[in-house]
Amino acid sequence: MSPMPLDAAYTVLLATPSLDTYRHLRSASGLSAKTEEAALRGLAGSLFAVQIQHQGETVAMGRLIGDGGCFYQVTDIAVLPAHQGRGLGKRVMAEIMKHIETELPESAYVSLIADGQAHELYAQFGFKLTAPRSVGMAMRVGPRQASA
Repeated sequence: MSPMPLDAAYTVLLATPSLDTYRHLRSASGLSAKTEEAALRGLAGSLFAVQIQHQGETVAMGRLIGDGGCFYQVTDIAVLPAHQGRGLGKRVMAEIMKHIETELPESAYVSLIADGQAHELYAQFGFKLTAPRSVGMAMRVGPRQASA
């Protein structure tokens, strides 16, 4: 699938977002908030990242993370609410897919977690539900208790 053309008001930037941009886009688009420490560590592990900008402001993003060989995960697909419904999520995914198809080794396993109906978007790019063969599982690390 080739990248979709964007409205002239939008530009694609193949770069990891800044810490502030990342944290803002996640929370403003309805994804879970991330602490500064978690975001700093996570962004450093980006293998590939896409941003879509409108008048110099990043309004959409997505990342590919993983071990660089066997396992990868598409994550952080986020579009600010004022820019949703314009195909920006599809464009972010198209750029990520272009990278997957040209840079990842044969036999690499690419996964993602689809919130709500987002699985419909990802299905357009060849992702399939894994159940019942496998079922995704997750956990979130909570606040740490101060030690005495």
